[in-house]
Amino acid sequence: MTHRATLDFLLNDWLDAPALCQRPFHADHSADTFAAVLDLSEQVATEQFAPINRLVDIEEPEFDGERVLLPKQTEAALNCFSEAGLMAASKPEAVGGMQLPTVVEMASMSFFYKASVALAAYPMLTRGNANTIFAHGTPTQIDVFAKPGFAGTSFGTMCLSEPQAGSSLSDIRTKAVPDTGCGDWANDPLGPRYRLSGNKMWISGGEHEMGDNIVHLVLAKIPDATGQLVSGVRGISLFIVPRKLVSAEGEISDIRNDVALAGLNHKCGYRGTVNTLLNFGEGKYLVNGQSGAVGYLIGGEGKGLSCMFTLMNEARIAVGLGATMLAYAGFEASLDYAKQRPQGRHASPAGKDPSSPQVPIIEHTDVKRMLMAQKAIAEGGLALGLYCARLVDEESTGTEAQAHEARQLLELLTPIAKSWPSEWAQEANSLAIQVFGGYGYTRDFPVEQYWRDNRLNMIHEGTHGIQGLDLLGRKVLMNQGAALRLLIARVHATAQQAFAQDANQDKSKSTLSEHAEALQSAWQEIAAAAQAAWSTAKPEEALANATAYMQGFGHGVLAWMWLELAISAERSEHLPADFRAGKRAACDYFFNYELPKIGAWLGVAARRDMTCAQASAAMF
Repeated sequence: MTHRATLDFLLNDWLDAPALCQRPFHADHSADTFAAVLDLSEQVATEQFAPINRLVDIEEPEFDGERVLLPKQTEAALNCFSEAGLMAASKPEAVGGMQLPTVVEMASMSFFYKASVALAAYPMLTRGNANTIFAHGTPTQIDVFAKPGFAGTSFGTMCLSEPQAGSSLSDIRTKAVPDTGCGDWANDPLGPRYRLSGNKMWISGGEHEMGDNIVHLVLAKIPDATGQLVSGVRGISLFIVPRKLVSAEGEISDIRNDVALAGLNHKCGYRGTVNTLLNFGEGKYLVNGQSGAVGYLIGGEGKGLSCMFTLMNEARIAVGLGATMLAYAGFEASLDYAKQRPQGRHASPAGKDPSSPQVPIIEHTDVKRMLMAQKAIAEGGLALGLYCARLVDEESTGTEAQAHEARQLLELLTPIAKSWPSEWAQEANSLAIQVFGGYGYTRDFPVEQYWRDNRLNMIHEGTHGIQGLDLLGRKVLMNQGAALRLLIARVHATAQQAFAQDANQDKSKSTLSEHAEALQSAWQEIAAAAQAAWSTAKPEEALANATAYMQGFGHGVLAWMWLELAISAERSEHLPADFRAGKRAACDYFFNYELPKIGAWLGVAARRDMTCAQASAAMF
């Protein structure tokens, strides 16, 4: 079934996105306007992004000593995206937005992630950058820096990692000192003005010639009274650092800020997204005769990490959705190939008749297995991403009670929304290559690029290990486990729907009750494993198998998603029979093939197995 048909089912039949139009913020919209946005998104993605996906992979960014060069089609495609008004789709009209629900905005983005995830990274980062400024900036900062991002006339980045620190943000060394040479630095109209010096690594979109400007959001530390950097994350602040200096009225000058490209990183995939090492304040571009990149404090001193989490949490869900859509792209390609590629014959009691015609490989059971696995991963991951987006809508436009519940669930599910698709979509892309056989390993078909592009998603925005530590070390414990109890209550509510639905249907039909019982049992095991892991109250023991715990937890979440989808599909009698049967088959697959795996993962966490934790370096 098509990507668009699946989106319509998820938005309209399952998540009831049109109901959001009853809320004042979305009152100008309807199911028809949602459909129009999806139509437009599919058209732009198909006509502008997809045709150059291979091009931007082959012609990766180059630095000629002065400028970063990209295929000219890159900027043209991104301009079409911005001109369609999609950059600020969910934002208020006051900043150029359409006030669409976030769940519709994410559904729109799914077309672009599938068409070319490397190109889609630019609007994803720019939107997240502008959203962060919109959430934490002053009115002037919003006007000068966020609005151009929402309009797509400037681009945005997030500058966290450093060569020596990686994901350990407490160890960053980028320093920000007051720009006392500019006069009243503390009362600059654009915010307290500082000079930054340091190095930032793995900065996507960090240097190029597209748009009017690049706005960097940079984490840095302000020295204390003794001139020393505060240790840990408490001393981290956030700064707006434009590539070209901008006036308080928003006029972009010709003055280049002291941000210099130190080099390009050449990655396995995502080659169409320029990735950089940036030097801040090295003196290549002097501002007023002085070295130091000019930056404006946003959100208050020492509040940098909490402000940046606005962008990081949004990016984590986006990374998961991007990974999902690479799986979806691979699934579509391998499904089409399997339907057309003749190879082999059916066996009979007398053996295979070599004179009989070959059959399409989709007729072979193992190929069906690989396709069903991809379908379960891709469509299940898409459901998870849109469910989280729907929670964002509840948090921003729901009642106080709805917002409170949504906030708790988002906190708990964000590590899963990022990591589960990142890991299992990679497996889906591997299966897509396998369906193609030897052809899949060549560049004659797109699935090898999908695999390479997807490999990054396990790493950026926090590795699996970091997400696992966040989940088991913080999220399941927060507020005495309130979020986990809330999630389990929703899981049990879904199970009860399955029991009730089975009670009212023809007993000759297959039922969902068995899956509901398995789901309830799985979540009892997930909760018990967390309790057992922390039973000694020793973090080194509890977190020794945090990643394995997260794998079990993630499979429990996706089993819940699939039971929800199966229930909704059975209720939606207006849908084509094959469509409904496909959703049920994918649900059956997940419960029969995938959910039983969680015992091994949760087992090592519950036993606090120290095999890996206690291994010395010499053992390796």
